[in-house]
Amino acid sequence: MSHKITRRGLIAGSIMGAAGIMGLEERILLAAMQDGNDPNTVKPPAANEAKIPTGKLGNLTISRMIMGGNLIGGWAHARDLIYVSKLFKAYNTDEKIFQTLRLAEQYGINTIIIDVVQMDIVNKYKKLNDSKLQVIVSVKPTEENPIANIDQAADKGASTIYLHGAACDSCVKKGRIDILPKALEHIRKNGLQAGVGCHSVYVLQQCREVKIEPDYWVKTFHHDKYWSAHPKDKREPFSVDNKQSDDHDEIHDNMFCLEPQETIDFFRTEEKPWIAFKTLAAGAILPKSGFKYAFENGADFIAVGMFDFQIAEDTGAVREVLEKTTQRQRQWRS
Repeated sequence: MSHKITRRGLIAGSIMGAAGIMGLEERILLAAMQDGNDPNTVKPPAANEAKIPTGKLGNLTISRMIMGGNLIGGWAHARDLIYVSKLFKAYNTDEKIFQTLRLAEQYGINTIIIDVVQMDIVNKYKKLNDSKLQVIVSVKPTEENPIANIDQAADKGASTIYLHGAACDSCVKKGRIDILPKALEHIRKNGLQAGVGCHSVYVLQQCREVKIEPDYWVKTFHHDKYWSAHPKDKREPFSVDNKQSDDHDEIHDNMFCLEPQETIDFFRTEEKPWIAFKTLAAGAILPKSGFKYAFENGADFIAVGMFDFQIAEDTGAVREVLEKTTQRQRQWRS
């Protein structure tokens, strides 16, 4: 009697034969195969599957989960894994980017947040797929040019524009917070809503002190209950995306919200909508844990970088979390 042996069957048989010495990754792979869920195949959602809830950002209707742009751009927070950015770029070819965005839309994500330099590839995707994907675009104001790239982003079809977190951190750290209202005003002159992004809670506090009022905020937010988070007494203001240390107890591309409780306290009394990003600490926190923490503590939207094979799990997790989130620290602001 002959049997047809497939590659998939051979792998599964090999793993099962070595069950006594399987590690965690092999056990996950075996479980997926036995359930009929090949981890290398991403399927679109069923027609009757629930979509992600939405909220309002001014006149825009935004899915509560927003697609992050770092993975598409190849800007990976890899801690001490130096090959990861190259791996991301090699995996995310134009074709794979288009597949990922199509899948994201099928699962109910209607908005992506990107840097201005990524607009061409997203616009190409939208044209080829007749897509209505909304685009939140970041720009980087400087002392020399407070309105840098704003007109370019508007001309290329940005749905809204915000000031990049690292740029705002730098302006506040240097005592040049006056740059921010100039940039916000120019965004509004283009007929768009204007947001302020940041990693540091001090940007939020300083903007409030001098009465700078964006239309929305884009602020990092995650808890610190993960292995690579460094101790509180070693957290240095404005060190995110600005400093790397060889000391394991200091920052090493591992934390993006150094003051989570202070961030919660700020937004408890803030009326403007808040998009939280880095909610999974760049892959160190499980989706349900990070999403639950963000929404229960006041975030109105979350921006999450995802590969195509993560979209089904992440959108399922965010729907479940939102269904169960009945106790928030603040009312929805959108």
